[in-house]
Amino acid sequence: MMQRQEEAQEEDLFDRFKEILTINPALIGSLTSIAFIIICWVIRDSLKVKDVCEKHVFITGCDTGFGNLLAQRLYRKGFIVIAACLTEKGSQELKACTSSSLRTVILNVTNPRSIDNAVAYVATETGNKGLFGLVNNAGRAIPIGPTDWMDIEDFHRVLDVNLIGLIEVTLKFLPLIKKARGRIVNVASVMGRLAFGGGGYCLSKCGVESFSDSLRRDMQYFGVKVSIIEPGFFKTGVTSLEIIEKDLNRLWNRLTPEVKHLYGEKYFEKYLKVQRLSMNTFCDSDISKVTNCMEHALTARYPRTRYGAGWDAKFFWLPLSYAPAILADVMLKLILPRPLGYKRVLSKNQVDV
Repeated sequence: MMQRQEEAQEEDLFDRFKEILTINPALIGSLTSIAFIIICWVIRDSLKVKDVCEKHVFITGCDTGFGNLLAQRLYRKGFIVIAACLTEKGSQELKACTSSSLRTVILNVTNPRSIDNAVAYVATETGNKGLFGLVNNAGRAIPIGPTDWMDIEDFHRVLDVNLIGLIEVTLKFLPLIKKARGRIVNVASVMGRLAFGGGGYCLSKCGVESFSDSLRRDMQYFGVKVSIIEPGFFKTGVTSLEIIEKDLNRLWNRLTPEVKHLYGEKYFEKYLKVQRLSMNTFCDSDISKVTNCMEHALTARYPRTRYGAGWDAKFFWLPLSYAPAILADVMLKLILPRPLGYKRVLSKNQVDV
């Protein structure tokens, strides 16, 4: 009896749906158009470039992390990979993971002469073909912390690598990229959309976003494509908790007694706990989620403008960046500890009023 009732309900729902479609031909047209657009987008997104075995790709920051894994994967796909490492040790370890035939160069993106040497090497390797792909992956995160714990040199340390170095590398490699009508892949971050901490990191990644947008619009006339990778939190050398805590201790120990008194020892202890909690909770160990985006940007015939890499980026950080600023402000206020001096300022304001 119940089965018949369920079948009758299903038939009734189906009849209602048919009635809606009959009465609303515009709905049919809209659904058909949406389905058609989605299918076309999926097909277009899946189209690949040809003859990858003849294409050169230059990647910065290949000692560890994203750059290291990307170099290995592109090499196995048949690309002619030129991996730039900061250290000789990083270069040798990368070759040991792949093959001695993988090309590597030593590159410090903050050193103009080092960049010039890399450009000269790549120009010789690529010849008349030019450089098909440039991946600006080199970066650093520390120092991070409250803004008034920083001095101008702390900002320079990060900006010189993440932004100024990236811009200089791009400008000097641009003639080779134009020659191949290639593409540039710049690694930014979700923190380039949503500044959640003091220091140069968020500032530098916001700059990468802006530079990449203007570069993409300028280079479209030369057949050069520019993509931005926006990773969430991942476990790499950049997000090493040990390195972050060591640098936070350095910042705290050099503060003046007045600033320390305003924040209080308990603030520093709680701030360290928040860093541990956020790194252990949010950091994803599967960095292939990022390199998959990089690979698509290099191998797709029509690469995307932006790639949100990681579930936290796609479903939390990037959507939050479009929300009213007060939402992120309140969230950060709930997560981070309050300085001890906050109560003194609050009490003084109440007295003044």
